Amino acid sequence: MKRLLILTTALAGFSIQANAAELTVMSWGGAYGGAQTEAHVKPWAAKSGFAAKMVDSDNPAQPVKAQVEAGNVTIDVASVEYADAIRLCDEGVLEKIDISALPAGADGTAAKDDFLPGAVTDCGVSTDIWANVYGYDTTKLAGAVPTTAADFYDLGKFPGKRGLRKGAKGNLEFALLADGVAPADVYKTLSTKEGVDRAFKKMDTIKKEVVWWEAGAQPPQLLADGEVVMATAYNGRLFNAAIGEGKPFAIVWDGQVYENEMYVIPKAPPTRTRLSSSFNSQHRQRDCARRPSTFPMDRPVNLP
Repeated sequence: MKRLLILTTALAGFSIQANAAELTVMSWGGAYGGAQTEAHVKPWAAKSGFAAKMVDSDNPAQPVKAQVEAGNVTIDVASVEYADAIRLCDEGVLEKIDISALPAGADGTAAKDDFLPGAVTDCGVSTDIWANVYGYDTTKLAGAVPTTAADFYDLGKFPGKRGLRKGAKGNLEFALLADGVAPADVYKTLSTKEGVDRAFKKMDTIKKEVVWWEAGAQPPQLLADGEVVMATAYNGRLFNAAIGEGKPFAIVWDGQVYENEMYVIPKAPPTRTRLSSSFNSQHRQRDCARRPSTFPMDRPVNLP
């Protein structure tokens, strides 16, 4: 589950596939999936008259690809990371999206001008921006506390285990930031073999203390159980744990790596029943923005 920043996307005017006239949306679970359910799924069902449900996954991109390749697609709309939306589109796993079919913004601005640059791709519509941050338990660190990406890697100053998401994405960028690379130069550095080697070399400095996590629910639990001193996490997981559950967690934003989240539509056999309808519209922005930690992917909207 990622931190909900805002689900502003509108999937409208193209065929949304549904078995037995029921729309199935797959997301990341937790408070994030719950917010999508309240702000998107339930309103869509009430307006369209069709049934709709939310199902959870630790990473929706994986079942989307597996179902399409097996020719047994049960997911109608999925919430996936930007990089996965690009990759799956290139692999022919997703339906193409016509931006002219998306509804206009709250002030009537056409979608192509209303969304921020890069928010709509060939196969995906951005819903929000989330960040990979790190956090710590304030009751378990006395005196100095970590405030930078470099502190996460400083075992001398802050000894103990570190939680990291299993995979290269996000970790390589974070390692370079901790090693002093300017944010503007991170991807230029990673475009070279020397840059990649530098990132892995930095990660090697803490590898004996790393506890790898895969599901979004794991980092807050690792912190709560005292298994790690610090852990990277989806910002929403830490925010919900701290604000929603009262956990004594602090979030460190320095070195954050942010990414667009996107709605996509998996390709499915033509024998499937199809619903052509609006899944979400821009007026739902206000509902989403009232929820914790929201940020839109369209042009600014005035909120009460």
